[in-house]
Amino acid sequence: MAYSLTLGTISFLLAVIWGRPLINLLKRLRIGKGIRIEGPSTHQVKTGTPTMGGLMILIPVLVITGVLNIANLLGFNLIGQSILVPIGVMITFGSLGAVDDLMGVKVISTGLLGRYKLLWQIIFSLATALFLHYALGLRSIAIPGIQEKVEIGLLYIPVAMFIIVGTSNAVNLTDGLDGLAGSIAAVAFTAYGVIAFLQGQIWLVAFVFTVVGALFAFLWYNAHPAELFMGDIGSLAVGATLAVVALMTGQWLLLPVVGFVFMAEAISVILQVSYFKMTGGKRLFKMSPLHHHFELLGWSETHVTQRFWLIGILSAMLGIALALI
Repeated sequence: MAYSLTLGTISFLLAVIWGRPLINLLKRLRIGKGIRIEGPSTHQVKTGTPTMGGLMILIPVLVITGVLNIANLLGFNLIGQSILVPIGVMITFGSLGAVDDLMGVKVISTGLLGRYKLLWQIIFSLATALFLHYALGLRSIAIPGIQEKVEIGLLYIPVAMFIIVGTSNAVNLTDGLDGLAGSIAAVAFTAYGVIAFLQGQIWLVAFVFTVVGALFAFLWYNAHPAELFMGDIGSLAVGATLAVVALMTGQWLLLPVVGFVFMAEAISVILQVSYFKMTGGKRLFKMSPLHHHFELLGWSETHVTQRFWLIGILSAMLGIALALI
């Protein structure tokens, strides 16, 4: 754990140091966020804020993990090879998010069409699920209260795909307020870091806290009023990576608990769209995702973020408790 926490601190320092140059570069390249007209009016002042801030998260994690893997080749046992799986997921989903962000800024404001984005997510998640199942031998589910894990065989592959795609999009939907997605993600990763530590997966713990350190650095610049937005390059990658970490611990059944806020945000969108279609135009919430509903109820942006963050912490605590049963 000392090693993992040290890596997290190094990750934070690296990301914070190069955060300001990154913001300046994004401003020079005019990679700024467009704000939906139909969104809360208070958000219009955010127009033009640099996006693609997920680079501040991804690059330190990739650099640190890459250096540790090079050290492995030189004979030092500093990181496990299985960590290449979440790294690969972070790169592929981050690349997809980068294309979407750049298209949203430079081509069309809506970015990459949803069906194409989903198609690539399915392809990436299929490759990941196959690797987890056949290369790492993961094919079971841990159920609270049951000592032995339950084997589910080939069913593991579609389940893993659903978890990866669903979590990736859930984090993406949550990324709508200053500090919201980053803070909830940091809490969720920390919870799974604790679970991995209790399982003795030391290399997974090291990776997880490297990600947590980078997320904290991003929050340094994303705190209200945000100087930088995560963008799809960050949210898609962070969500998919969180899902893979959960799958690697075997405690993926607890992901809706640990990431309760992410789940609630995604479900609010599904319910809103379904209710709108069934009732011919009526709305279940004032606006979705859920954080916008509370904004329109009169909560300030910081109130929504801090209260959702508190719920996220309690959910993570409950998730860890269930993992110990």
